[in-house]
Amino acid sequence: MYDPAQLRTFLAVAQTLSFTQAARRLGLRQSTVSQHVRRLEDAAGRALFSRDTHSVELTEEGEAMIGFARRILEVHEQAAAYFAGTRLRGRLRFGASEDFVLTRLTDILEWFRRDHPEVDLELTVELSGTLHERLAAGQLDLVLAKRRPQDPRGDLVWRDELVWVGAERLRLDVGQPVPLIVYPPPGITRARALDALQRQGRTWRIACTSGSLNGLVAAARAGLGVMAHSRGLVPPGLVRVPERAGLPELGRIDFVLVHGNGRGLARDAAQALAAAILAGGDRLHRH
Repeated sequence: MYDPAQLRTFLAVAQTLSFTQAARRLGLRQSTVSQHVRRLEDAAGRALFSRDTHSVELTEEGEAMIGFARRILEVHEQAAAYFAGTRLRGRLRFGASEDFVLTRLTDILEWFRRDHPEVDLELTVELSGTLHERLAAGQLDLVLAKRRPQDPRGDLVWRDELVWVGAERLRLDVGQPVPLIVYPPPGITRARALDALQRQGRTWRIACTSGSLNGLVAAARAGLGVMAHSRGLVPPGLVRVPERAGLPELGRIDFVLVHGNGRGLARDAAQALAAAILAGGDRLHRH
C-alpha cells in the first residue's frame, strides 16, 4: 500500500521540514520530492504536511505517519537483506558523542547487531568536535554528533533547541559572572555557550570542566553552575534555567551523521548503520 521510496522521501521532509533540503539529501529533484509526498498523501487519504511559501509543518496525521513509516521501512529492509542472502562483514569504526550513548543509541546498536552479526563494531565515544577531527583524519568511518553552525556536512538526524540547564535549587546572581560547566575544547556546546555570553556582554567563569557527560551532570546536580544542553536530552535531576536568570538564547543545534572516506566493506557497513539510525532517529532523543 505504501511505497518505500515515498516513505523515505516523507521521512527526509519530516526531519528537515524542507522540501529543498530533503531533495538535496536524497539526491532527487524537488519536483520528485513533492510528487512522492503527494502520492503518499493520496494513498493515506490524509494531508501529512501543512505548507505555504514560507514554512513546512507536520500535521497530526503526519506525526503519526513517522512511526508507521519507520517500522515499515525497517521490516522492508530486513526482508530484502534476508532474501538477498548476503551478509555484511568487516570492521566498522563508529564514533558517537556521549549524549547519544546515554540515551537510546543502545537500542539501535542492538538492532544493527541482530541484522548484521558479522560486522565488528569499534565504538569511539568522544566530544563532537573531536569526532569530526578524527573522521577528517581517516580514523573513523561514520560519526553521529553535533554539527557546528553553518557546517553543511552530514545527514540531519534531528534538530533541537540548545538550552541552559542546572540544578532546580540553583540561583544565579545577575551581578556576578555566570558559573559555567563545560566540556573542554573543541566542545561544540562549549563554544556556543561562550559565544552567546560574549555577544550579550555577560561575564562568566569556568566553574567545572570535564570531558565526560557524567562528570558535567554530576557537577550540575551539585549546584556548581549551569551548562548548555540539548532540550530533548536533558538528564534526570536537571531542569531548564528560568528566563528570569537573563541568560542569552543559544539557538538550535543539529545532530547529524557524517560518513568518512571508507571504501568497500567499511563503506557498506557504515551505510547500513546510518540507515538504521535515520530510520530510528526519533528514538535517540526519547528517554
